Amino acid sequence: MKDLHFNNIKIRNKLLMIYFISVFLPIVLTNIIFYYVTSENVKEQKRQDNELALTQIFNSFKQGVEDAAGVASILYSDPYVSELLSQDYESPIGFIHAYNKYFRDINKYSPVYSTIRSIHLYTDNSSVITAGGIFAIDPSVEKSYWYTFTNEKRKHYPAVTTIMKEGKRDHFAVVRDQNTKDSQYENIIMVHLNQSFIELILNNATFEGNLYLINDNGIIEYSNDSGIEWEDQSLLFEDVAISDRATIIRNQYHTQYLNNWTLVGVLSENNLIDQVRESRFFILYLAIWNFIIPSMFIIYMTGNIHLRLNKILKKMRQMKNQNFEIIKGEEYKDEIGVLTTEYNRMALKIKDLIQDVYLVTIQKKDVELQKKEAQLKALQSQINPHFLFNVLETIRMRSVLKEENETASIIQNLAQLLRNSFTWGRDWVLVKEEVQLIESFLNIQQYRFGDKMSYSIYLPEEVENMMIPHMIIIPFVENASIHGIEPVKEKGKIDISFHLDKDLLTCMVSDTGIGIKEGKYRAIIQSLTEEEITGDSIGIKNVYQRLKFYYGERFDFSLESSYQHGTKIKLSIPLFRQADRE
Repeated sequence: MKDLHFNNIKIRNKLLMIYFISVFLPIVLTNIIFYYVTSENVKEQKRQDNELALTQIFNSFKQGVEDAAGVASILYSDPYVSELLSQDYESPIGFIHAYNKYFRDINKYSPVYSTIRSIHLYTDNSSVITAGGIFAIDPSVEKSYWYTFTNEKRKHYPAVTTIMKEGKRDHFAVVRDQNTKDSQYENIIMVHLNQSFIELILNNATFEGNLYLINDNGIIEYSNDSGIEWEDQSLLFEDVAISDRATIIRNQYHTQYLNNWTLVGVLSENNLIDQVRESRFFILYLAIWNFIIPSMFIIYMTGNIHLRLNKILKKMRQMKNQNFEIIKGEEYKDEIGVLTTEYNRMALKIKDLIQDVYLVTIQKKDVELQKKEAQLKALQSQINPHFLFNVLETIRMRSVLKEENETASIIQNLAQLLRNSFTWGRDWVLVKEEVQLIESFLNIQQYRFGDKMSYSIYLPEEVENMMIPHMIIIPFVENASIHGIEPVKEKGKIDISFHLDKDLLTCMVSDTGIGIKEGKYRAIIQSLTEEEITGDSIGIKNVYQRLKFYYGERFDFSLESSYQHGTKIKLSIPLFRQADRE
């Protein structure tokens, strides 16, 4: 076997070998063993202390619930309470007398027990007045969390539940039915627990971990764990992420009203070894005297090159994330110092190039986008509302002259039009919502024209939930009614249809009205390519510009008209489902 050629090993590596084999490894192993033994002893002691603290919390909460359950049982057996809720009162005065006679005695329990906040009674007796702690069992109560959760339990014994407030768990309560065999009404006794007192119990500072109060369905009813959202949802304890190294302590309730409820305490490893970590400074001082100070110079010299090179490498890796921060510090004259200087120069050059070219391009595109949005707002704000005012005047005059009952329906349709006309914040709607708006408009027009105008709408079920831009069809329907049907003396009809054509949604609006003269028709077609919206046919140009804004060139629009024979408009746009919008 050849001798080891130590002379070929660099001095830096030789020093590191002596350091690790003769100094570092022996002392580190000794300290690790000492730290491990101490940690295990402290963890066991801390576990026992926290187990006692959890038992104390367990018993305190149980006692508070037992106090409330005892009061509920007393009221359950109280004939005056049963008489107060089950009697049929001929007048409110009779109930008020009974209320003053019996209910005041019920509230005497709240000051006696610090865990009880208030007592409420619920009944479906319609002759009982809802006031002062007595409430009616109405549909809102029947849908509440506490009512459905305790529906079967409270018939046999007091049941603990959570009262929800604004969708969140607010406080605990003990609920019990107050029904006898002869009762014809449903009566419920609810004893509200003092939440601040309960929180004081459950947030006992002597327990150093997270607490979870779990009901018999495994749902968390209370927790001091700020890392989970249990107040506004039914969160199962099994869905809570708990470290495999954490210590779990369980205490289960076996009383009727808390049957299978469990108080779980979770102690992280950090909770158990905090005291050991507090003694790390002492261990550190020993390590310093043993090997850190004598070997500091060796570590510094051997690590200096690595640290400086690693700093350069780290900065270079950050460049791919657009971070061109330079390496700060004194400029040294060795090879690594020269490399650092050249890197800083390169980073500044690249950063300047990004600022001058890339960011300027982005800012230009942002300005163009803002300009487009401003144009869209301007287009939306130019819709002429004169039609709405004409309709209002027509409704007013006919109502005065004929006293028609259908006016209410017309006003309702008009209100819907008004709401949709001035609600531009909502850019996209369902096709069925747009059709409802169109029907409201056409019903108003039929009210104005009588039998002169009729209409039909074909809307397949598969089209109803497609998304289209808000008020993109109704301008065509308005033109068909006002500029197409209204000028002719004969009867006219408007046909509206929707259908799917491969990956396109097609809408057709046709009328049998007067049509468009040839000269005006050419002017309308030419105006569609103009940026500014002025002159006549604002509605058509408005829609066309909005279609270009939303779809670019990915839509098809055609306008066909024959004077004295009517007009036909066809619009095809890409399919856009509601799920795509979400």
